[in-house]
Amino acid sequence: MDSIRTHRAVSKRLVGEPVAVDDGRAVVDLETTAEMRVDDRDLVHGGFVYGVADYAAMLAVNEPTVVLAGSEVRYPAPTRVGETVRATAAVTETDGRRRSVDCSVTVGGELVVLEGTFDCVVPADHVLS
Repeated sequence: MDSIRTHRAVSKRLVGEPVAVDDGRAVVDLETTAEMRVDDRDLVHGGFVYGVADYAAMLAVNEPTVVLAGSEVRYPAPTRVGETVRATAAVTETDGRRRSVDCSVTVGGELVVLEGTFDCVVPADHVLS
């Protein structure tokens, strides 16, 4: 997508594929795979679900230097290998360089597997500068 201004080198295999990136909003899909499983019942590690949510939050802000400063999330339901999860994120508040982003991750458009708020910061320069 030509509209993406941040996190261009991220692995889409690990954090998902952008479906939509608009002003203050983003949607990202991630197909869960066997390498994400934690047990013989195909439970997916929550870190991968968190990763797709984080990526969607970064794309909702869509500034080249955006970084995550904190988050508060819940996992109301588990994710299983083979499910495609969809993260939908929207900037809900802007205060100077800070952005608050609400995000939910669903399976099949209905089952919520993560919901929360991501606190993002847009520094003037790259965080590693």
